[in-house]
Amino acid sequence: MKLTEIQDLIKFVAKSGVSEVELETKEIKIVIKTPASKKPEPAVVVQAPVAAPQITTAPAQVVAPQTAVVQQTPVSHTPEAPANDDSKYITIKSPMIGTFYRSSGPDKPVFVNIGDEVIPGKTVCIIEAMKLFNEIESDIKGKIVKVLVNDASPVEYDQPLFLVDPS
Repeated sequence: MKLTEIQDLIKFVAKSGVSEVELETKEIKIVIKTPASKKPEPAVVVQAPVAAPQITTAPAQVVAPQTAVVQQTPVSHTPEAPANDDSKYITIKSPMIGTFYRSSGPDKPVFVNIGDEVIPGKTVCIIEAMKLFNEIESDIKGKIVKVLVNDASPVEYDQPLFLVDPS
């Protein structure tokens, strides 16, 4: 079995939502297991006889002379929040893809600054999508602790915009 066929099998299993697939031939045995989460992360164990040549690629790790483990991990395009106790804060996330603006115009004051109190219904920013300016309102009460996006930057759906201290 070629490496490209194995990669295609991994992709197929990931998309199908199957939790485990096992394939065994005379030369090779492949077991693909995915965790029961929203986005499956397939893990592949390939066992081959000693005489068979080992194929090593960038994501492969040789575990034993006869066993290679290939693991596919998702690549995150958004920076992760620092681990400095941000877990007590609530995140205001982008409800759409577009361009993030902190104020309604270049000469206008920003909607919220760090330390400002927000209440449900208060506008915290604007996201421009397809030439429409959408006011994003807070749905929680609290104090702005951190602004996570620079002004006039593109944002993705569900990307964190602000951290709010609800206390």
